[in-house]
Parts: sequence; C-alpha cells; structure tokens
Amino acid sequence: MLQSGNSVTLRAKGNSMLPFIMEERDTVVLQKAEAFAVGSVVLACLPGNRYVLHRVYRIKGEHIMLMGDGNLHATECCRREDVTGVVVKIIRDGRVIDITSSSQLFMAALWRKLLPVRRYLLFVCRWWMRRDRRMKKR
Repeated sequence: MLQSGNSVTLRAKGNSMLPFIMEERDTVVLQKAEAFAVGSVVLACLPGNRYVLHRVYRIKGEHIMLMGDGNLHATECCRREDVTGVVVKIIRDGRVIDITSSSQLFMAALWRKLLPVRRYLLFVCRWWMRRDRRMKKR
C-alpha cells in the first residue's frame, strides 16, 4: 500500500521508541519513503523479513543506521532500499502530532544528544508509565 502512494496507519507495538511513541497509546501514520534524513522515524525491513519502526541515526551512502529512542546502544543497519515508510504523524488520544514540525524535530535532536544520560531518563519514564497504569486500574 505504501509503494502505491497510500498512507498507512499502524498501532505501535513495543516500547523501543519511548518516550516519543508508546505501545497501547499511540498510532503512527506512514507514507512512502521517498525522502528521509537523520532524525526521521522510518519503517524498515531487516534481514529475516523483520520490520522495525526506529529513528534514522546515521546515513553513510546507501547504508542506514537505525536506533530506537528507547534503546541505549542497540542499533540496526539496513540499506536505503530497505526503508519502506516514513512516519509523518503520531495519533495520541485522538490528538494528531506532526513529527515533521520544527518543535518535534528539535525534541528528537535533543533526545539524541542526551544519549549519555538516556538510561536515567528512560528509568523515570518507565517508572511513570507503571505508576500511571496502576492508577488507571484503581
């Protein structure tokens, strides 16, 4: 569907993109991967026909390095042709977030720079999520 120019909406699965995209909370809108850059969130097909939705961390010629925002050091590598879609919007609680906006791009760039202290920030984020779930169950 993406290759024919249609937008595709998918429910987020997993928490590798915390804090920007959360499982059970967010839905992403993808478009055909015509252009993307460092900082873009892409859907890529990895070896073994496994798909990941991660942020582009580095582009070196035809090789792309991906890393989830919720990861501390794990990366995936793929080729430019393996990128099948680019996330353009996140739908959160009925609200549409344009991740190509300057404010969202700034926050993503800042998060990338915070990689050395990301472990502590993610600890707080995950603690907050567990606390929030417990409060909703009451």
